[in-house]
Amino acid sequence: MTTVTVLSGPERRRRWTSAEKLRIVEESLAPGASVVEVARRHDVHRNLVTAWRRQARTGVLACGPEPMQRQDDEVRFAAVSMAPDRQPLTAPSGSCGAIEIEFAAGTRMRITGAVDAATLSAVVAALTDGRPR
Repeated sequence: MTTVTVLSGPERRRRWTSAEKLRIVEESLAPGASVVEVARRHDVHRNLVTAWRRQARTGVLACGPEPMQRQDDEVRFAAVSMAPDRQPLTAPSGSCGAIEIEFAAGTRMRITGAVDAATLSAVVAALTDGRPR
């Protein structure tokens, strides 16, 4: 009887943990064991077992914490930091002022109402290619 392994999802390769790799390597290093037979028993190519043996010998393959494997349906969170609220630049009370800036390249920018200082700085930097004029 033939055994078939169906790999679903976008990734078509199996993932082996360090512990599984080390277990297969130890099995292949047992007295009288054949790399070909061990590879066949675990449905792995013999070259992969040989590579794992080399990694174990050089210390690259060691049993330790495994990196987290992301599942498609896994819930993940992003780190968030709260920034203090910025106070918008406002005209003095009772006046409805406007600022008009004309750049050396001939570009003109007109600002009316309340404007966040960081936003205004970013716009000016973008219009001047980040260079002071």
